[in-house]
Amino acid sequence: MTQPLNIVWNPSEGIDLGFFMIRYYSLMFVIAFGLGWFLMKKIFEREHEPLDKLDSLFVWTVLATLIGARLGHVFFYDWEYFRNHLLEIFLPVRFEPKFEFTGFQGLASHGAAIAIVLAMYYYSKIILKRPLLWILDRVVIPVASGAIFVRIGNFMNSEIIGHETTSAFGIRFLHDKFSKAEAVNATQIANPKEAYTAIATDPKFADLLAQVPAKHPTQLYEAFCYIFVFAILYFLYWKTNARLKSGYLFGLFLVLLFVVRFIVEFVKESQGGIEEELGLFSTGQWLSIPFIIIGLFFIIRAQRNPLAAS
Repeated sequence: MTQPLNIVWNPSEGIDLGFFMIRYYSLMFVIAFGLGWFLMKKIFEREHEPLDKLDSLFVWTVLATLIGARLGHVFFYDWEYFRNHLLEIFLPVRFEPKFEFTGFQGLASHGAAIAIVLAMYYYSKIILKRPLLWILDRVVIPVASGAIFVRIGNFMNSEIIGHETTSAFGIRFLHDKFSKAEAVNATQIANPKEAYTAIATDPKFADLLAQVPAKHPTQLYEAFCYIFVFAILYFLYWKTNARLKSGYLFGLFLVLLFVVRFIVEFVKESQGGIEEELGLFSTGQWLSIPFIIIGLFFIIRAQRNPLAAS
C-alpha cells in the first residue's frame, strides 16, 4: 500500500508586516487580477482596442467575480444558513453564536462564472461595442489563469480539501482538523499560531498530531490542471486562428475547466448544497454539468459557423 508523504500542512495566515497582515488568500486574488489585467492589455493591444476601455473591464470583472462567487456559495451551497443570516451574506462577520470577524468564507466558482458572463454582456453592449462572444472568447484566458491562484489560495487556507487517502499525495491539514479554539484548548497554549506549531512539531502532542488524517490536496489538483487549461487557451489564441471562431475559446474554456472540476469532485469532501436532494453526484458536479453542455454547444456552433456573431 502506498503511504502518504506525511506532510503536515500548517501555514501561517499570511505575511505579517507588523502593522498589517497580508493574508495569502487575498494575495492570491491580487495576483490573479493583476495578471489578468496584464494579459488583457496584451490582447487589447493586439486587437487594436483602446486601453481606456480596459479599466472598465477590470472593474466589472473584479466586481462580477467577487459578488457572483459569494452569491453562488450562498444560494448553491449554504442557503439554509444564510436565509436566517442575511446580513452575513455581504458582511465579513458572524453574529452567532458570538460576534466575530470571519472574512468572506465561501466563494463558488459556478456563481462567479455566471456573474462574469452577465457582466461581460453589459460591458460588450454599453462600453466595448463588440459582440458578447468576442469579449468572452478573450476574457476566459485571464480567468483561467486566475483560477490557478484562487485554488492556491484555498490550499493556503486549508479549505476545499479532499477525502482521506493512503496515496502518496495525501497531506495532513492541521487547520482543517483543529480550529484555533480547539488547538488552544488541546495544548493550553494561548497563542493559536504557537499552538498549531506545537501540535505539528512537539513530541509531547504526538497523540494530537496522530488524529490528523492525510487527505487529498484537491486544491492543488485543480490548480495543476488549470495550468493546462490556461496554456491551451493561451496557445490557441496567440498561435492559431481559434480567436476568429466566435464562441470557440469560450466554449472550450467551459468544457475544460468544468470537466476538471467534475473529475476532482470525486475525491473532494462534500461542500453541502443540493447533492442531498439529487444524489449520485456532488453539488459541484451537478452545477458543472450545465456548463460543460453549454461549452460543447458553443464549440460545435463555432466549428459549423466560425464567423457567427453573438
